[in-house]
Amino acid sequence: MEKLLIAGDRVPTVSGQTTQLIDPATGEAWMEVAAAGVEDVDRAVQVADQARAGWRRVNSRDRTQILLRLANLIRENREALAQLESRNVGKPIRDARDEVDLAADCFEFYAGTVNKFGGTVNPVAAAGTSLTFREPIGVCGLIAPWNFPIAITSWKVAPALAMGNTIVLKPASQTPLTALRLAELALEAGVPAGVFNVVPGPGSVAGNALVRHPLVRKVSFTGSTEIGTQVMKLAADDIKNVTLELGGKSANLVFVDADLDKVIPKAMWSVLGNAGQDCCARSRLLLERPLYEEFLYRLSNEFKKLKLGMPLNDDTEIGPLVSFGHRDRVQEYIEIGRKEGATLVCGGNIPAQTDLEKGAFLQPTIFADVKPNSRIAQEEIFGPVVCAIPFDHEEEAIAIANNSFYGLSGSIWTQDISRALRVAKAIETGVISINTGHSVHLEAPFGGYKRSGIGRELGLAVLAHYSELKSVFIAD
Repeated sequence: MEKLLIAGDRVPTVSGQTTQLIDPATGEAWMEVAAAGVEDVDRAVQVADQARAGWRRVNSRDRTQILLRLANLIRENREALAQLESRNVGKPIRDARDEVDLAADCFEFYAGTVNKFGGTVNPVAAAGTSLTFREPIGVCGLIAPWNFPIAITSWKVAPALAMGNTIVLKPASQTPLTALRLAELALEAGVPAGVFNVVPGPGSVAGNALVRHPLVRKVSFTGSTEIGTQVMKLAADDIKNVTLELGGKSANLVFVDADLDKVIPKAMWSVLGNAGQDCCARSRLLLERPLYEEFLYRLSNEFKKLKLGMPLNDDTEIGPLVSFGHRDRVQEYIEIGRKEGATLVCGGNIPAQTDLEKGAFLQPTIFADVKPNSRIAQEEIFGPVVCAIPFDHEEEAIAIANNSFYGLSGSIWTQDISRALRVAKAIETGVISINTGHSVHLEAPFGGYKRSGIGRELGLAVLAHYSELKSVFIAD
């Protein structure tokens, strides 16, 4: 059984409660993990609070070296971490390897920021010198999602540690394994005991206790918009600093001058990566009407060629969804789409292969003739489902793209650079890419507009969220 990690030690919960992990590819129970309760979270936060002073005193050069050692340890353990991630989440092993690499790159990047993000000297009217200092914010409660466990955990942990904070991490109940292993590697790298603690457990118990705890000064949450609103309300009682990276219903705008040979495979993976379980998924496919029929014909042919398979097979392109309950939810949306009058072009069923029948697999799905205000076009399905919507001109495409409560990501495909920039400026979204489906970069800020969240992850911008800005004036 996997225990909690508090104060540098693996410890059981006070209650003895555990969570049973189910392999999404086989339906078999394969691991028990301790499920933290309120008392466990309190202990972890108390430990993190006590560790603050010591970690804060570690000088910038030493902190940099510790984070670099952690990056190297992640790389040395790449295959073991990828295997753990693949089996826990159900993602193809080749994707899991890439995400472990991203985690290592993340710690390496923020190791380089430790001595490069600081205060300023400010010209003021009074006689004297005005300085600003960047100081650690304190104990950070980090709540990571189940879809990209090691990658998004690293997005939160690396900048928090770089700025001198201590951490209590609550990974998703379904996918805690790489988070626990990452914390062990952090100890091996030289992160002092108590600085990085991990308390897997149900969000309604462990997550709420973490957000409510009076010693937690910063909360960073990635997950659904519904849970994000609850986190924000709970954090308000103590006026906590909050970052929320929430849902999305991103638009993929394809204009008639786009290079379809380039667009089609990337449009496919921009919605099917991680079996569609991605808040950045370009799940609304907006096609200029002259290319609508050809595009859908060619896209559906590509969908049908995809290799569904067991996650640990190197040739698998699409794995199972994270759980059978989540697959049921996605299938409910497919049924909703049928009832709303959308045309099911392909997919939508459980695959017939006997080697996959025990897992939470689902065929990649395309709906055509989707109405912009329909539920499948407005609500986050979080599965391998794309909704195709035709448009006749640029202004209509922008209006459809902005017709959403979300505003996280998106793409624009056109050879007209003036149009690309006009549309990019007009779409209400935090991240958008032109002629690519890739828009997440360690070096650039990532986050959303509207109900997709507040604050930013990644880049240098995130460091402001993990620090306090203190102003000091020295009179002449």
